[in-house]
Amino acid sequence: MNKREVMIYTRYERFWHWSQAILIFTLFFTGLRVHGSHELIPFGLAVNIHTWAAIALMVLWVFTTFWNFTTGQWRQYLFKKGIMKVIRFYAYGILVGEPHPYKKSLQRKQNALQSLAYMTFMTLIGPALWLTGILYLLYNLWSHFSWSGEALWVVALLHTAAAFAMGTFVVIHVYMTTTGKTPLHYVKTMITGYDAVELSEVEEAYLKETKAADIR
Repeated sequence: MNKREVMIYTRYERFWHWSQAILIFTLFFTGLRVHGSHELIPFGLAVNIHTWAAIALMVLWVFTTFWNFTTGQWRQYLFKKGIMKVIRFYAYGILVGEPHPYKKSLQRKQNALQSLAYMTFMTLIGPALWLTGILYLLYNLWSHFSWSGEALWVVALLHTAAAFAMGTFVVIHVYMTTTGKTPLHYVKTMITGYDAVELSEVEEAYLKETKAADIR
């Protein structure tokens, strides 16, 4: 097996990742303003930015979901074995210099813990935010019901809880980016798309022949 620099993250994956990051930070900042946690920008402006950023993120997710299924990348998010080994590594092994139990490949870009985290993000946290957010935006359509006041309180509570769950995910995600070979290794990988991957002679020859992934 030879280690080669292989483009494992396509242009769209990198565009999706960074666009999503910008939109999530925008939503969290403006959401805190709407919630009354700060007054750094006017309330009305925060509401408008929050609404349009949410719409942009939902559109991005629709296109990305379509892209994942048409390219087969959805398999990257399926549950993988070895999650306890990965958890042990981050809880203890990384502190004593143990090697990472997971080796990145073209077929497995994410370790078991990452796959579980992203799947939770996409199937639970994200949908909870979109559903409650849409109900919030469409409040005028159901405000005439006698139970609308109590329901709005529940919607707001669930939306805030999901937002803080997403915030927690982002904080952990940012921390995890510092656990590579260098503190900025994973950031650089997501900017350039290239990372060191072990390839057999057959795999390397196949990639060069088919140009399925760029090697340098």
